[in-house]
Amino acid sequence: MTADANQVNLPLLDQVALITGAGRGLGEALAWRLAEAGAHVVIADIHLDAVQQVAGAIAQATDRRALPVRVDVTDEALVQAMIARIVAEFGRLDLLIANAGIVRSGQAIELASADFRAVIDVNLTGYFLCAKHAVPVMKAQLAGCILQINSVSGRRGSAGNGAYVASKMAGIGLTQSLALELAADGIRVNSVCPGHLLDSPLWTETLFQQYADRDGVTVAEVRRRYEQRSPLGRACTYADVADVVLFLASDQAAYMTGQAVDVSGGEVM
Repeated sequence: MTADANQVNLPLLDQVALITGAGRGLGEALAWRLAEAGAHVVIADIHLDAVQQVAGAIAQATDRRALPVRVDVTDEALVQAMIARIVAEFGRLDLLIANAGIVRSGQAIELASADFRAVIDVNLTGYFLCAKHAVPVMKAQLAGCILQINSVSGRRGSAGNGAYVASKMAGIGLTQSLALELAADGIRVNSVCPGHLLDSPLWTETLFQQYADRDGVTVAEVRRRYEQRSPLGRACTYADVADVVLFLASDQAAYMTGQAVDVSGGEVM
């Protein structure tokens, strides 16, 4: 295979990518897509068994290295140790996908302050800490890419999801600030804002029932409502998001930084 063919078929060949929240769901799907694009992947999550299983499966199915790491992204010492381990194992870090996130739904004035803080800590502070400790490695390389997995909730308010919206809107502000600070170092920073991933564990195990109970309707009705929010008439899929992530991580997006890219089927325009 020629160098040009490699660039097309394996746009991230031999790059090192860290994906947080990669034990399952979207993070796991992104890890698979990046490995298939040629990257060596670091599978990070708070659940060690999950990352070990995902990393083992990726390493077995591809010729890419897959390193499982247990990390709590709200713990700065653990984040710092994770980055140090990546450098020790691979010698570099090319791509950070800040995907770890949680939801605590409820009316803003009724939400427990502990739940509000938990959402901010994971979704926003966790993103900040991972970027903070990844950036020195990327600066030394004069190259790097940071992608925050955001949400359509980062683009507008959402009744009953004030904490989540606050964390995601603030995340876009952090993305723009990092992009301005790091452009001269060859580091690009963007956010990706998926629509409703209705087949993800977050929805199937938690949100469908929460919203059904809250509104006094069936789970099927909740799903129908969210599907109809998109002009394209369907839910967002992992593949929809992974396609955009891969583009933004590649040299094809070399002139893109500080952006919040919507992947919402037209729900946000």
